[in-house]
Amino acid sequence: MSVLRKLIGVWLIAILVVGHLTPQAALGLTVAEEEKMARSFLGFIFKHFEIIEDPAVVNYVNKIGNRIVARLDEPLFHYRFYVINTHTYNAFAIPAGYIFINSGLLMAMDDEEELAGILGHEIAHVNARHISERIARSKKIGWARLAGMAAGVLMGLAGGGDAAGAVMSGSQAAAQTAELSYSRENEIQADQLGLIYLDHAGYEGDGLLKILKTMRAKQWYDSNQVPTYLMTHPAIDARIAYIDGQLDAAPKTPKSKSPKSSVEFQRVLTHLMTQYGDENLVLRETEAAVKNNPADLVARHRYGLILARIGRREEAIDQLRKVLEKRAFDPYVLRDIGHVYLLDGKYQQALKMLKTARNMKPDDAECGLFLGQTQLELGAFDDATAVFLEVVKKNPGYTQVYYFLGQSLGKQGDLADAHYYLAVYHARKRDFQTAVVQLRSALKHAKDPEKKAKIEKALKQIEDGLAKAKKKSE
Repeated sequence: MSVLRKLIGVWLIAILVVGHLTPQAALGLTVAEEEKMARSFLGFIFKHFEIIEDPAVVNYVNKIGNRIVARLDEPLFHYRFYVINTHTYNAFAIPAGYIFINSGLLMAMDDEEELAGILGHEIAHVNARHISERIARSKKIGWARLAGMAAGVLMGLAGGGDAAGAVMSGSQAAAQTAELSYSRENEIQADQLGLIYLDHAGYEGDGLLKILKTMRAKQWYDSNQVPTYLMTHPAIDARIAYIDGQLDAAPKTPKSKSPKSSVEFQRVLTHLMTQYGDENLVLRETEAAVKNNPADLVARHRYGLILARIGRREEAIDQLRKVLEKRAFDPYVLRDIGHVYLLDGKYQQALKMLKTARNMKPDDAECGLFLGQTQLELGAFDDATAVFLEVVKKNPGYTQVYYFLGQSLGKQGDLADAHYYLAVYHARKRDFQTAVVQLRSALKHAKDPEKKAKIEKALKQIEDGLAKAKKKSE
């Protein structure tokens, strides 16, 4: 199932919903309607795409996006930024200021300027209300046809395969893609506004030009894998020419706060490559990079992490310690060495490294997760719970932590909270049936009236949602 077909499915489902929210004669959506419709989009996306939740990645992308949004005059929405775990090149916005970028596109970038360029362009689409216009334009297609195509998309996602392909193939799919794609005018306006936003946020603007050229080069290099971005954001050659001309004509003013290749960007890129990239490809690339330039500590760090991922842990420790020799007490290298020790069952060594790293970087969520897991393995349940609670408090979207928090609380005998946090974990993983079982168990053990009320409220919300979904499917 291609990501393009999934993305078209997102738009189709949303368009069907809009038909019940706005009169057919409407020229666009109100802000309130966009916000309401966004919930349908999000439900579809979270069901069919894997969203990366690692705070190291999520917080960074949101920081860059919000840096741009902060310079807008009275933004219409509260913007939120997500990273989808897929190797394809794409970025898109949905109603109400939700912006998504694929990990594949992010990993194709060399510096923060390119990320800012893509985010600035998508923010411009939202702020210029292009999304509302696209949906209003597409409503001229018959609702029966839209419903059939949406069903085809869903059949494909559920394993329908050939049936879905038949519905979405040929001129019908091409026509629908054209209807849902931004117009050339939309793209140029988004580039115009995006360049202004980037300038106000302290970026040069050439990052957008560079990443567009990267996508165009990929299109030429492998015509069978045209970047999805080019399907929904047309006229790339005209855009490149326009942006190039604008940058040449713009006065050259130095940007004091625009790192071309920030340390933080490289750290995020390291995480994405070694945790989500193709392990064989990353292994070959990093091994070659270290061989060609043994002094490249970034490449050696990445090589160590990918070795750990494929289970070659002794080699991983050796590579990471070589990095630590040159970067004494680097908290991120200490954390990663500690994590490899944890994976290898060497808990005392892991504890020493992770405690040192945690003292240096107390807000590093991954370090907190690894430290808590190590303490859990060593039977230090009170310490583990305290660390997990702190991580959850600062990073409520970090799903994985809820599981280990539930485990540590269960070891301490706090069964009400243990089952509650395990329910949160399963609900966030969209395993609602298991979440219901956990909440019912939590309710049996809860003694405090306030805690009981909180559990009952969560249970009712999930059960009501399941009942609505069942009724809709009948």
